Amino acid sequence: MADLGNPKHTIAVLQKYQFHFQKKYGQNFLIDPHVLEKIIRAAHIGKEDFVLEIGPGIGAMTQYLCEAAREVAAVEIDGNLIPVLKDTLSAYDNVEVIHADVLKLDLKEMVQKKNGNRPFKVVANLPYYITTPIVMGLLESRLPAQSITIMVQKEVAERMQAQAGGKEYGALSLAVQYYAEAEIVANVPPNCFMPRPKVGSAVIRLMRHETPVVQTEDEKLMFRLIRASFNQRRKTLANGLANSGVFPLTKERIQECIKELGVSETVRGETLSLEQFARLSDLFKRELP
Repeated sequence: MADLGNPKHTIAVLQKYQFHFQKKYGQNFLIDPHVLEKIIRAAHIGKEDFVLEIGPGIGAMTQYLCEAAREVAAVEIDGNLIPVLKDTLSAYDNVEVIHADVLKLDLKEMVQKKNGNRPFKVVANLPYYITTPIVMGLLESRLPAQSITIMVQKEVAERMQAQAGGKEYGALSLAVQYYAEAEIVANVPPNCFMPRPKVGSAVIRLMRHETPVVQTEDEKLMFRLIRASFNQRRKTLANGLANSGVFPLTKERIQECIKELGVSETVRGETLSLEQFARLSDLFKRELP
């Protein structure tokens, strides 16, 4: 079986099937064996693992996953790639290619059927335009995904692992870190892809927490508070929340809640930790009708 991590083999497959890249799917195929090996190592794929791969493309990473894992389910949205995958993965009997949009797929049912609802791993080279909905969908679904190892735009990876006070820190950092420990494991330059993207990429591994790292009385309220806090970054937290129209509280009441946290009432949202947002959310809940 030709190693699709080799650009020469990738080109041969694309020519054989007269495949045309589709912008609407954000297709950039990985053509660097070293990066593929690094992803498999970072994901800690072993012979007992069931792996969900999102966006297999022509199957370059899928081949590596099939070699390393017990079973792979590869979900591909582009119908033009299904015959290609049947060809490039024909040597493996431990993979199922599913033609579907992963955002519309009943993953709970699939994981139950394939893995008896035991912990599984996710590996993906995600289109940049849809990274956040897919990642948050996986985390919020409470599926037993032990780890999610994904190739994303470098800037998005940096936002996912950013800590309080940094310019990359925001609502995405807090949402991801509530569910998982985020760590960038590799930076990947544009020349590792075909076609070359205009920006750098990174592989980030999200190791899911068994229970959320902070406790809050109302998770939905906490995330509404976080989103409102970062909608107007240049404003103080009190002004941003008062102007958001999300909470029926006066600015004075909001300032009092912020002071109860033990921080200045002129603090900005990007300086608060996840734990502080959880406490502030509980203070807000006490005040809300």
